Amino acid sequence: MPKVKVNDIQMFYEVHGEGFPLMMIQGFTGNTSWWAPRWIQTLSEKFKIIAFDNRGAGRTNISDREYSIKLFADDTAGLMDALGTPRANVLGLSMGGMIAQELVLNYPEKVKKVVLCSTHCGGARSVQASDEVMEMLTADVSALALSAEEVARMTIPLLFTEEFIKNNADLKELMVRQILKAPISNEAFMRQMSAIMQFDTYDRLSQIKTPTLILRGKQDILIPPENGSILEKAIPGARLVSFENSAHGLIEETEEVLGTILEFLAES
Repeated sequence: MPKVKVNDIQMFYEVHGEGFPLMMIQGFTGNTSWWAPRWIQTLSEKFKIIAFDNRGAGRTNISDREYSIKLFADDTAGLMDALGTPRANVLGLSMGGMIAQELVLNYPEKVKKVVLCSTHCGGARSVQASDEVMEMLTADVSALALSAEEVARMTIPLLFTEEFIKNNADLKELMVRQILKAPISNEAFMRQMSAIMQFDTYDRLSQIKTPTLILRGKQDILIPPENGSILEKAIPGARLVSFENSAHGLIEETEEVLGTILEFLAES
């Protein structure tokens, strides 16, 4: 499993396919194993996919530094440098979309196009999930003495619609197995959560000149879909595409989502 020195950590990464690079940034607690196989398969047919585990997640070191979304963006830029990738398209999902915002704001020369999936701008301008959902998301798993599998199964309803879960039992079990491959520690969980709570790009979004595609699932309970409209209005020239039957993971309408991404990245 390849790792490379980036800043003060060893970062785990995977490369799939050939062509112009596409950096794929995972979300809160996620790692490379969380990407749906169909996403990797389809996107790697057109691009050189570079997927990686964020600081503290999966197989990347946790470190003792205070976490911030900007630090995660610095790690992403550092990984690009370490792999000899001066410029790439960037796709970020959830917290990964927050990292992508900081990346394009702080390293605009490194980003050709950016795809922001199921994400928000943070701060007071963002629309938060319901109290019930936040309670599920921030539960202290160590205090509750939950097993890694129990935590994984609690995660599934936050990512997909109830109907999709009911009709795709095999995929649900695959996701549970993928999550269990390299579960995040409670310490890193809390540090990543703290980074999200401090994140706020709203007042800087007007500085983004990079072509931007925003994708949202209208059934998203984790990051309410209203956040997509906020980003669209704040980022000059951004394009917003909604998927009526999709939740946070944008899996329910996989082919439509992937087609939209490929069409956007192919445009001159």
